[in-house]
Amino acid sequence: MNMPVNDILWGLTEKEKQTLRLIVRGHDAKSTARCLGLSVHTINERLREARRKMEVSSSREAARLLLDAEGENGQTASPNSLGDTAIGDDAARREMDQASAPIGGAGRADRSPRIVTGVLLMSIALGLLALVTVTQVTPTLPTEPAPSTTTASSEVVEIARQWLTLIDQGHWKESYEGTGSAFHKLNTLQVWAETNQNVRIPLGPVISRTFLRQENLPAPPSGYEVVKFRTSFANKANAVETVSLSREDGSWRVAGVTIE
Repeated sequence: MNMPVNDILWGLTEKEKQTLRLIVRGHDAKSTARCLGLSVHTINERLREARRKMEVSSSREAARLLLDAEGENGQTASPNSLGDTAIGDDAARREMDQASAPIGGAGRADRSPRIVTGVLLMSIALGLLALVTVTQVTPTLPTEPAPSTTTASSEVVEIARQWLTLIDQGHWKESYEGTGSAFHKLNTLQVWAETNQNVRIPLGPVISRTFLRQENLPAPPSGYEVVKFRTSFANKANAVETVSLSREDGSWRVAGVTIE
């Protein structure tokens, strides 16, 4: 019996393939973690497991092998694909993740759940992806430029603010419609609504929200505008909300959101 390409792509999980697809595009562990809203520890765990399964010593080599294999298999894997990790998926398994690698670093740190939505970013919040860590960073990987603070665009800031207001008001459908196509491919409206109900609602009503800064993240395919707000909720004071937006069909669409 013929097996699928490379024994079903070496038995890699979608998360491991998702990470390798970014690595082959020139990301390192740090920038990959930033794009996916995960910790460097988590990214290195994925890379280490992928290298073990593929029996190679280099994450770059593993990424190239996956690219070749998926090309041979007729796939068009996108480095922005989150594979089978739907919004809210990791948040639901946060306790399991903590057992192997705690949120945000060593030890079982007591932190609010992090969320990520869409193509990039992301950490606590509406429970989209829980974070876990490691220590190893492949030294040969190139370093991607860190986000740079830019002159605030009133349009981008206002769009981000209005989108957050939709979430404040429980308008899950309207807020979902304000996200980009990559987000829609990975996350359903139902999961988005359930995630908000489980994670956002417990924070309570917004007491205040103040613009902090706007940054530009030079990540593929064309960069993202990252807008940060200092927000106080009834049940969580001095939180930082981060909304990432990308340009799509001439309009700004939300690519991700975090609450820390």
